[in-house]
Amino acid sequence: MTNKGAPVLVFDSGVGGITVAREIRRLMPGLPLVYAADDAAFPYGAWAEAPLLDHCVATVAALAHAHAPQAVVIACNTASTLVLPPLRARLDMPVVGTVPAIKPAAERTRSGLVSVLATPGTVTRDYTFDLIHRFAPETAITLVGSRRLAALAEDRIAGRPLDRAALADEIAPCFVTRDGRRTDVVVLACTHFPLLAAEMAAIAPWQVDWLDPAPAIARRLREVIAPDAGSVGDPGDRAPSDRFVATSGADLAFLERLLGRDATPA
Repeated sequence: MTNKGAPVLVFDSGVGGITVAREIRRLMPGLPLVYAADDAAFPYGAWAEAPLLDHCVATVAALAHAHAPQAVVIACNTASTLVLPPLRARLDMPVVGTVPAIKPAAERTRSGLVSVLATPGTVTRDYTFDLIHRFAPETAITLVGSRRLAALAEDRIAGRPLDRAALADEIAPCFVTRDGRRTDVVVLACTHFPLLAAEMAAIAPWQVDWLDPAPAIARRLREVIAPDAGSVGDPGDRAPSDRFVATSGADLAFLERLLGRDATPA
């Protein structure tokens, strides 16, 4: 049973999970959020599996103890492909994960050519290969592990200059031609990447469907914590402020403009 007055903890390696928090805000405007960025350990894509699993479980458990949320959202593909089972075993609350949107991509593609744009960690996980085997066996999936996109997204949201040449290089492998067909869906398998969607679309060699999983994650959270409600709270009911936590101690107040509501450092 969830504590209906408690916040939801949204956890990511950096600021990318704000794309998920934003969709949660749109769907459930009265729900208080605690956004936690593990920026001291960023980027997760560079970690080996075992240390990352142990680190994330310990960090999320400590945050859950400190903030007593009614549910946890792991707004990170790289972490979710590893930590969901152990976290669900450890925490006495619902845990909603973020995994590559391979099933909807396979359903949506017309050319049969889909690219999954992710961190290097996500594209090497057994979890990802299992999703492809289960949901897209007849689809030609190109896995693209980008080492720089998450950092470019962090620059973008912090207002630092964006290296567009680097951005173009990072997305170029997503665009595949084969037998007169070409990629028509790109799965954004890192919550950082939708922050760059407009810039990526502007420099892409042709138009594709950029598949952002954030709306589906928000809907899943609502199913878990408020299955009988169209929304949680009311846009005018904003007494509990959102809170931001950075494991480095950095000030994340600049993120509040993306949620459209008052927020306070935790």
